[in-house]
Parts: sequence; structure tokens; C-alpha cells
Amino acid sequence: MMVLTGKTLVSAVRPPYPYGGEFASQFMFALKLCWFPLLVSTVAFGYGAPGLQAANFLVLFGALDRLGGFFVLSSIREFAPFVDAIVLAGVAGTAITADLGARKIREELDALQVLGVDPIKNLVVPRFLALMLCTGLFDIYALIFGIFGGILATLVNHEPLGPFWATFFNNASTTDLWGSVVKTTIFGAIIAIVCCYKGMTASGGAEGVGRAVNQAVVIAFLGIFAFNYAFTQTLLATHPEITSIVK
Repeated sequence: MMVLTGKTLVSAVRPPYPYGGEFASQFMFALKLCWFPLLVSTVAFGYGAPGLQAANFLVLFGALDRLGGFFVLSSIREFAPFVDAIVLAGVAGTAITADLGARKIREELDALQVLGVDPIKNLVVPRFLALMLCTGLFDIYALIFGIFGGILATLVNHEPLGPFWATFFNNASTTDLWGSVVKTTIFGAIIAIVCCYKGMTASGGAEGVGRAVNQAVVIAFLGIFAFNYAFTQTLLATHPEITSIVK
């Protein structure tokens, strides 16, 4: 996978660039498949996990107005990027693995190499770039609907939205926003590399393609969790001002 990552990065920047059409089709493919599952997941997750659970806890202290500040910590930094990555891996990532795996089983990848066509530049690079762009853009989408879940939780508890927005914007910063977008963009890169690798190394017929899809999702999730730990630790260490909660 590390070798494939290196070859993909080199192929992406080295001319020629014949993958424009494939990049656009893969981007639209991921967009069409993922927008609705992501909408449902982010609203439900934002309303259920940090929304209702945190609201029930804050009500005990009469501090439900602090829910907005909590959503900066939970939704922007962690939940929205995670839901974004999980939906993209489970929907678009599995489709990529199945597609490339079927091509590998039918020996189409070998035929492309015989014809002098580089599978990495023409198949992996457009999927890699499309998934990175799609995951980064979908993070903004996930943030909006994740915060909407917090608004629902506030309204369910019959509280005004003014204190929610006040504590939210007091604690939100550009560091939180760009950190969330950068993190999810790299999540997309991890998903693309893992899924392309497992698809291009599939073997054993249709059963092997199914195994490759299963393994790709598991490895992608593990890679996302490991990278999130390292990224979060680095971000908090380099920007200590975001560790303090403003009233």
C-alpha cells in the first residue's frame, strides 16, 4: 500500500494528465451515491450522540446553553469527519474495490499493461483525487447537518437557540474548520489507496472480490482511526489555544 501511495502521488503530478474524464465521472459517482446517506447519518448522529446525550447531562447543571460550545468539540472536530469518512468508505470505497476487483479477475488490468496503458495513472489516480475532493467537500456538508442535529436537541428541550449559537461561535475557530477539512481530505486519500490496493490485488473469482471488499472496509476504518489519533494529537499540540473552553 505504501508503494502504491508513492506511485499514485508521482503519477498524479507527472504529465501527461489523461484522467480528467475518469476523475469527473468518479467524483459525480461518489456524489450521487453518498449525499443522502451522509445527510441522514449526520443529522441522526448529531441529534442522538452529542445532541440528546450531552443535553441530558447539561440539563442537570442548568447549563444547556453550553451545548453549542460542546458541538464545536464533538461535531466539528470528531463526529462529522468520522461519519463523513465512514459513509464514503462504506459506499464509494466498496464500489471502487468491487469495480477494480472485477477488472482484475477478468484480467483487464493485465490487458491494459500489455497495451501500454498505466493502470495507476488511468484508474487509481482519478479515484484517489476524486475521493479526496469529495470527502473534503462533504465535510462541510456533514458539519452543517451535524450542527442541525444540535439545533433539534435544543428545540426538543424547549430552549432558545440564542445561547446555543453564542457559545458555539465563542468556541469555534478557523483552526477547527481547516483542521476538520484537512483531516477528512486525508481520510479520503486513505480510503482510496486501501480500496484501490485491495481491488487490484483481488484473486479467487467472485468470492475473492467479496473478500477484498470486506477487507478494504476494515483496513480503511483502522487506518482512519489511527490517523485521526495522530492528527488530533498534533493539532492540539501545535494549537494549544483550542484546548480551552470559552464561556
